[in-house]
Order: sequence, then C-alpha cells, then structure tokens
Amino acid sequence: MNIVLISTYELGRQPFGLASPAAWLRKRGHAVVCFDLTRQSLDDAAVRDAHLIGLYLPMHTATRLAAQLIPSLHEENPQAHLCCFGLYAPMNVEYLRSLGVETILGGEFESGLVHLAERLGANNRASAGAQPEPLVSLERLTFQIPDRSGFPPLKDYANLVMPGGGYRVVGSTEASRGCKHLCRHCPIVPVYKGVFRIVSREVVMEDIRRQVAAGAQHISFGDPDFFNGIRHALEIVDEFHREFPDVSYDATIKIEHLRKYEEHLPKLKDTGCLFVISAVESIDDAVLARLDKGHTRVDFLHVVKMFRQLGMTLHPTFVPFSPWTTMDSYLDLLRVLHGEALVENLAPIQLGIRLLIPEGSYLLHLDDVRGMVGPFDGQALVYPWKHTDARLDALSDEVQAIAAASDRRKDSRAAAFELIWKAAHAAAGMIAPALAPLPEAAVPVPFLSEPWYCCAEPTQAQLVSIGGAAKKTEQAVATADGFV
Repeated sequence: MNIVLISTYELGRQPFGLASPAAWLRKRGHAVVCFDLTRQSLDDAAVRDAHLIGLYLPMHTATRLAAQLIPSLHEENPQAHLCCFGLYAPMNVEYLRSLGVETILGGEFESGLVHLAERLGANNRASAGAQPEPLVSLERLTFQIPDRSGFPPLKDYANLVMPGGGYRVVGSTEASRGCKHLCRHCPIVPVYKGVFRIVSREVVMEDIRRQVAAGAQHISFGDPDFFNGIRHALEIVDEFHREFPDVSYDATIKIEHLRKYEEHLPKLKDTGCLFVISAVESIDDAVLARLDKGHTRVDFLHVVKMFRQLGMTLHPTFVPFSPWTTMDSYLDLLRVLHGEALVENLAPIQLGIRLLIPEGSYLLHLDDVRGMVGPFDGQALVYPWKHTDARLDALSDEVQAIAAASDRRKDSRAAAFELIWKAAHAAAGMIAPALAPLPEAAVPVPFLSEPWYCCAEPTQAQLVSIGGAAKKTEQAVATADGFV
C-alpha cells in the first residue's frame, strides 16, 4: 500500500512522530513516503498515488496547520483515506471529522496505523464505517528503531547556538511518552490521564547512534518529562556519555522533579547535559495552584539557586498571560527574572505567551474557567477568553510584537527584555525604573535556535513563519488568519 505521512510542525526537529510509524509500516511491506512540511515541499504526485494519508498532530500549532492543508489533500486525491494521529487528534475529533478525516488515533498510535493499513488493504482500500481502532490507545508497545530516511539532513533543522558564537548540529529522540502528572493546562493530560510509556533503552540508543553518524553533535530529548522514569533516564545518559563523550544533550524536566531528584543533577552535568528546559509557567502561587503544577515559587527559586551552584543552565518557560495574571504579578515576574540573572535563559517570546485552553483541557473542570470562556472556536481550536483587565490583553500583543521585531533585528535577549520592561511599566501607567546592570551570573547560555513553547496560543506570525517550504500550507494559514 502507498502511504504518505505528513508533519506540519514539530519544534524544528526531525519528526519522531513520522520516523517511528514509518519504521512499523515499512517493516510490514508498505511503501511509505514522509514529508516534513517545515523543511520540504509536499509532492503532489505522491499525494495522488497514496491510498492512505496520515497527518501527525503532536501540538496545537501542528493541528492548525494540518487543518488548513486537509482540503487541498482531498482535492488532490479524493479517494485517499485520511487519518490524523498524535496528541491533538483525539482532542479535536468532531472538528477533524467535519473536515473529512476518517480515522483518528491518539496515544500510542503506531499499532493503530499498522492495523488501519492492513484493514484498508483487506477491504481493497474501502472504508468500513466506524473505525475499529481505538481512538486512544495506551497499550505497551515494543517500539521499533525510528526510520529517518527521506528527511532533510539534520543540519537543515534547528541547531544549537553556543555562547560566544558557533553552532552545533542537533538530533532528537524520545525516551518516553505521556506523563504521570495531571497539570490542568497540559494537553497531554486529556489523552494519557497520568500514564506514561517507556521507549526501550536499546531503541533510544540506536536512534541516537544513527543520528550521530548523520552528523548530530547534540541530542535533544523530546520527552514531556525526562524524569518521569528516573532510573530509565539515568541509565540512558550513562550509556549515552560512555559511547559519545563529545556529544552534548538537553532534556525537559519539571521543577517538581528537579527538586525531588536534585541529588541526580550532578549526573546530568557530568554526562554532557548543556541545559534543562522546565515549564515553570508562573511564579504566582495562586496561579500555580490553579494549574496544579506541583511546585511553588519557592521551589522554582530553589532550583534556580541549585543550578547556579552546580554551574548548570536552566531554561525556564512561562505562560505569563492567564486569566489570573495581574499587572503587578507580571511586573513581579520581570523583576524576578532580572534579579535572578535569567534574562539570557529564555526567548523573549516566552514573555508574551497567553494561556491556551483547547478541547478537553482539564482547566475546564474549574467552575470559574467554564464561566469565563467563550464558545469553542473551531478555527483557532481553543476556548477563547479575555482578561478582565484589558490592559493585559493589549500588553500581551505588544510583547509578542516586540519579541518578533527583536528577532528580526537580531537583538540580544537583554535588549529585547529592556523593551518589554519599559512596555510593561508603561501599560501599568508607571515610569520604568532603570534596570540595574545584569549580575555577573548573567552570561550568554547555549540555546536551541527555534524557541520551545507549549500550552500557549501561537501568534499569527508564528503560524505563517513555520509554514516553511510548504507553500500551500503557508498560504492557506495566512488566508485563514486574515493576512491575505
């Protein structure tokens, strides 16, 4: 069977969500062609020849881009069976079905894709009514080594920007999926509901070996939380460093886990971890409680201090604009980031991000959230909300514009922060005090060239810019968002 798998966006990485099912399907004799539309143009001939077209939806941005692409896929090949798979697929069932998507697979989707391909083959590619594959599968899979053949070279993806200049080629992999925590704003929770699944160490290591052979000098672990399975993670980094002592890596770990397992942090540093990404979201304890993040402001400050003492780099990420943000709390966040010498540690866009409330969000379990959101927006794929203080909605837009302009000008992070500092004080009706010189600890740090963000609404500029080489997708999104 001819199968086309499409990724519209995965944070500037080679999409694991295509490479993994491609290995499963090719092993069973199917002809699989993969397209990463952030780096490749879609081949119309391949689409016309496809019996099954699968679109990978790991996040909100990818889903919005895919939704704009689906009509042209129907037009190009009305006979092809359309399938959407990945985290955001089961969260948007009704909307995707309205677009003509016949099969939707969430959770551990590889075996579902294999079953679908075999079912279509047995029925001579005819659909057989309601899908028999589970909408969400949490079965324990025996993962295959991802097949990354056909993707652009790693050097064409997001790279690692080193302090003082220079770059490293970045590969990526996943050692686990899902998450054992239930943070209310997290899109993983409605699908995995506190479950996580391990990718075997042998598969992870072989995936890394192949990427290092292809030129990777740094590996980004894409797990939602690398320390969900702490023993598994430590065994991987030990073997990784023994085999590749000159290759560095990064991982994403909750503040809660960084405190709980702080005795293991020196191990990360000793095995080549250049930085840890952590979704802090807020430093307001009331907001953190509503999000059920599992940490407090004090926990965050403790982790910052601990990383500084160990000589490690923490990249905190934030969703600073939520319905519970106040002008005072936003200014407090800026003061803390500056005072803790973290200005260089986060992309300026992090300071303009608004909370996203998608279908299925556990935030909708809160009475006050249900009372403040508008009807579900099928185009934006969110429950829209407005702040009771209109100044904060306007400030979010302004900060996003400052971040985008600063990025175009190649401003330093410190320069962008100063502009945001002044804009925030002006929005509060205050004269911005002069920023004290950054502490000696505020030195440039390594970071990925494509900013990490999650649980947030992408800006219109982001949606257009990450269309990449996929002209049809980019134009469709621009039209939908009112650009042309």
